[in-house]
Amino acid sequence: MALVLVPLAEGFEDLEAITITDLLRRAQIDVDTAGLKPGPVHGSRGTIVVPDMSLEEALDKSYDMIVLPGGQPGATNLEQDPRIRKLLQEMAANNKVTAAICAAPKVLATAGLLDGKQATSYPGSITATEFPKLTISTNAVVVDGNVVTSRGPGTAMDFTLTLIEMISGADVRSNVEQALQRP
Repeated sequence: MALVLVPLAEGFEDLEAITITDLLRRAQIDVDTAGLKPGPVHGSRGTIVVPDMSLEEALDKSYDMIVLPGGQPGATNLEQDPRIRKLLQEMAANNKVTAAICAAPKVLATAGLLDGKQATSYPGSITATEFPKLTISTNAVVVDGNVVTSRGPGTAMDFTLTLIEMISGADVRSNVEQALQRP
């Protein structure tokens, strides 16, 4: 079974982090949430989450996918953490899936993972001027090889359902959608 890491930094986007974790778990996918520091992590809207483990503990495991929630200052905190950058680069080098939503695609871009790729993000989070080697899309969700990006809180469900389909197939995605009463 696939193992997914969702790192949580102070100021993460509440809706995105909870949607990602909840839907992946509904699909029976193993998910580890990991705080950049030990202890509870505060979302940008005030939600307090107690991660499953610290990032230090998570670094001892092998993940099939990493999913970065956005939000500010959460995405900036992820971008500034050298452990996250190193993990992203290692996962990309091993053909693992790297995914980010909202402002977090900038974390992927800064790590060099979006060079030559098509990606989307929250408007203005990544620009062609700052990252001339990537093609910016306005689509809700963009899959380019093993990189998945999405726009923001309003696209969190579509983003996560896309990840579920990548990991577990269209039938599992459909089952999750039906259980959610999604039209």
